[in-house]
Amino acid sequence: MKTNTHFRYAGLAVLILSVLLGISGCGKSKNKGPLVESDAPSKVYVEPGKYDEFYSFVSGGFSGQMAVYGLPSGRLLRVIPVYSQNAENGWGYSEETKPMLNTSYGFVPWDDSHHSELSMKDGVPDGRWVFINGNNTPRVARISLSKFRTEEIIEIPNSAGNHSSPFMTPNTEYIVAGTRFSVPVENRDVPIESYKDNFKGTLSFIKVNQSSGEMDLAFQIITPGFDYDLSHAGKGPSDGWFFFSCYNSEQAYSLLEVNASQKDKDFILAVNWKKIAELVAQGKGKEMPAVYAHNTYDDKKHSAVSEMKKSVKVLTTEDVEGALYYMPCPKSPHGADVDPSGEYIVGGGKLATVIPVFSFSKMIKAIEGKKYDGEIEKIPVLKYEEVLSGEVQQPGLGPLHTEFDDKGFAYTSMFVSSEIVKWKVDTREVVDRMPVYYSVGHLMIPGGDSRKPWGKYLLSMNKITKDRFLPTGPELSQSAQLIDITGDKMKLLLDFPTVGEPHYAQSIPADLVTKNTVKIFKIEENAHPYAVKSEKEARVERKGNEVHVYMSAIRSHLTPDNIEGVKVGDDVYFHVTNLEQDWDIPHGFTIMGNLNSELLVMPGETCTIKWSPKAPGIYPYYCTDFCSALHQEMQGYMRVSDKNSNIQIKFNSNQDK
Repeated sequence: MKTNTHFRYAGLAVLILSVLLGISGCGKSKNKGPLVESDAPSKVYVEPGKYDEFYSFVSGGFSGQMAVYGLPSGRLLRVIPVYSQNAENGWGYSEETKPMLNTSYGFVPWDDSHHSELSMKDGVPDGRWVFINGNNTPRVARISLSKFRTEEIIEIPNSAGNHSSPFMTPNTEYIVAGTRFSVPVENRDVPIESYKDNFKGTLSFIKVNQSSGEMDLAFQIITPGFDYDLSHAGKGPSDGWFFFSCYNSEQAYSLLEVNASQKDKDFILAVNWKKIAELVAQGKGKEMPAVYAHNTYDDKKHSAVSEMKKSVKVLTTEDVEGALYYMPCPKSPHGADVDPSGEYIVGGGKLATVIPVFSFSKMIKAIEGKKYDGEIEKIPVLKYEEVLSGEVQQPGLGPLHTEFDDKGFAYTSMFVSSEIVKWKVDTREVVDRMPVYYSVGHLMIPGGDSRKPWGKYLLSMNKITKDRFLPTGPELSQSAQLIDITGDKMKLLLDFPTVGEPHYAQSIPADLVTKNTVKIFKIEENAHPYAVKSEKEARVERKGNEVHVYMSAIRSHLTPDNIEGVKVGDDVYFHVTNLEQDWDIPHGFTIMGNLNSELLVMPGETCTIKWSPKAPGIYPYYCTDFCSALHQEMQGYMRVSDKNSNIQIKFNSNQDK
C-alpha cells in the first residue's frame, strides 16, 4: 500500500499534543469555555412527581455494572448489578445468583463493562432488553428492561479483551463481539515473538431468541491477528453488513503506542454477516473444542443455573471468501459508526487529522469492480479512494466516536482537544463545536446509532473532571455533560457525576420501557424449591450438618423469629420469601457474623444466603430495608450451641399471632 507521510507526521503530532494536553490541558479554569444557557435550569428541571423523558443506560466501566440515569435531570435511578458482586442486594452473594458469575476460569465476581446496546426492531430501539459486554473475562450480558435485572450472561471463548461488543443487528438477530487482543486459537503456550504466525482475532456472532431473548453462540470467524475495536451494523441499504474498526495492522506485540502506529492507515473490516449465516446454515465451518459458561436466571424459580458448553462452530477467512473486505482507514481507528440512512460509515482515527466518511454504495461498486490494493489472509483490501465518500477536514484532535441526529448532522467526540464537533453528513462541513470537560471518550444521542434518532440531547461522557466538582481526594468522579442539540448551536445544559468510568451509553424514550414494568412477582407462581407461600409454611429443617430455614418476611415481622438447635460447624441456609404483593416493598435480611452480604428480596421472591457460625452464642438477625413504621421490630435471634450439644431444632412459627 502507498505511504502517506502527511498522515504519519500528522499522527505523531497528534500523539505528542495529546501527551502535552494530558499534562496541562485538563487543568483548565472552570471559568473558561461555554457558559450554561440562561434557560438551562428550566430545561433540565423535572419537578417532583414527574418523570424524566428518557432512560439512559450507561456502562459502569471498571465497576462492572450498569448505571441508569434519567434525562434531562441527570438523576441516578438505579445501578444494575451485572458482572460485579453487589452487597446492596446480594447479587453474586446469594445462592441463587452465584451461578451468574460462573466462567470457565471459575467464579469471577468482577469485570470491565464498556458498551451498552439496546435491542431493536427494524433498526429502532424497542425497550425489551439492554446488553452489555464484559471486557476482561470475555462475556455478554442481557438485562431485562421490564425488571431491570441481569437475566443471562454468556462467556465468549477464543477471545481476549471483549471490547468490540455487544453490537446489534437491526432486528436483534445477532449480537457481535470482536476480540481486542489477538491470541492463539486454540489458546496454547507459544513464544510471544511468534505473534504473526500464531495469534488470531475472532469475531463472535451470538444468536438471540426473539421471544425469550436467550443467547446462543452461533459461530465465530477467525480473522487476521489485529486488534478489533468498535463496530456497528449496517441499516437500510447496508443491512446485512457489519463494520468493525481494527488497529495494529503492524501486528506488533510490544510498545504498541509506537509500534502499532507505524503505518499511515489501519482498517475497517466490512463483514457480510447475512451471507456468512447462510454458509453456516449450509454446514460450512467446523466444531472446535471450547469450554465456556452460559448462565441464565429463571424468574419463576428465582434462581440461576450455569451450564458449561463444550464446543463452538468456527470459520476461517477461506471458508467465508467473498464476505469479508478491509477498507483502509486513517491510523488507529476507534469508532466505526453508520449513519441513519445506512449509506455512510464514519471512521474515528485517533491519530488522524481528518474524519473519513465511507460510502456503502461505493464500497459495493469497488467490490464488484475488484478495486483491490492487495489482500490479507484471503481478505481483499479495497482501495481507499474507491470507497471514500469524503473527509471532514480540520475537525479537531483525536476523533473517536460519531453519533447522528434526525436532521442530517453528525457529532464526533474529540478526545485530545476536549470538544464535540458537529458536521453535516452529506457535505462533511463542520458547522459547530463545543468544548467539554475534559477528554471526552464516547458520546451518545438517544437513538443516535439507530435508524431513528431522537435528536434532542447529546450526552458527553468525559474521562477527567478536574475542577468541575467538589474535590474528593486523589480520585475524582468521571462525569457526563448534557447538551441541547435542537438548535443550530449546541448548548450546555448540565454536568453530573457518573458511576465508575462511563464508556458508551444508550438512551430511549421512557414510555417505551415503563409500559412493560414488572411491579411484583406473583407469589402463587413462585416455583423456588425453598419458597413458602404463607407464614404457616415457615419452618426449620436439619439435613445432616445443613440447617435450612424456610423464612417468610412481611410487614413487620420475620417468621420464624427465634431459632435454636443450630451448632458450630453447621451450614445454615436462610431461604427468605417476601410475602408482600405490593409494588416497591422489598424486605432485606442479614445476620450478625455474616461473611458475605445482605439479601434484598423483592415482593413474591425467594432468596437464599449461606451462614456458617464459628462460635456458640446468640446471633440477632433483622430486616435491612426500611419497610414500615415497625421496621425496627422486624428482627429475630439465632441460638448457636457447641458442636457436640444435643439441643434439637426449635423455632417460633408465629402461627398464633
